[in-house]
Amino acid sequence: MGALTGSPWIYAVIAFCVVMDVFLPVLPSGVLVITAATAAAAGSTTVVAAGQVAHQVPDILALLACAATASVLGDLAAYRLAWRGGARLDRAIARSRRLTTAQERLGAALSRGGGILVVIARFAPAGRSVVSLGAGAAHRKVKEFLPWSVLAGVAWAGYSVGLGYFGGQLLGASWLGAAVSLLALFVAGSLAAMFVRRPAPAPAPAPATT
Repeated sequence: MGALTGSPWIYAVIAFCVVMDVFLPVLPSGVLVITAATAAAAGSTTVVAAGQVAHQVPDILALLACAATASVLGDLAAYRLAWRGGARLDRAIARSRRLTTAQERLGAALSRGGGILVVIARFAPAGRSVVSLGAGAAHRKVKEFLPWSVLAGVAWAGYSVGLGYFGGQLLGASWLGAAVSLLALFVAGSLAAMFVRRPAPAPAPAPATT
């Protein structure tokens, strides 16, 4: 990891992991982002000639843009895949109570303009997958889903990069700074998971007619 965080390839690795973890939530995208941000706090550099420094790698702003953009692209890939999934995907979602519930909650939230659920789910383990696939399978309009996906990607990337960078600044770019930052990321993920899994409120009863 030390060699990787000092190389421009760190951006490609992070982008790949962040895009793909919507399909494979076990990929350590958050760990990579925090580790790279911690290295940025230490001021890792790439040297192109003796005594000549080209630029700092990783750069904190480039890291933020890379993670946020990859997050949105991954969301859109899952959204489009679910949109075109057809009857087979619909049956798979119908067999999963978690996916069905998430799809119902997401549809209701987006229709009310309350897509903050998309943002919160970005922090929950596998929540991003559930929300992106649910939005596509429910054929939600892209103009309803995309702005919230962008906000979710920026919020998640900003939080993760900020944890790594400021953790490295305050605690030093060591295992302790990275560990504390990862703990804060997991705490946020646990809280988000509790919110996403919370049962949706029951609809209000229809008024009685006479």
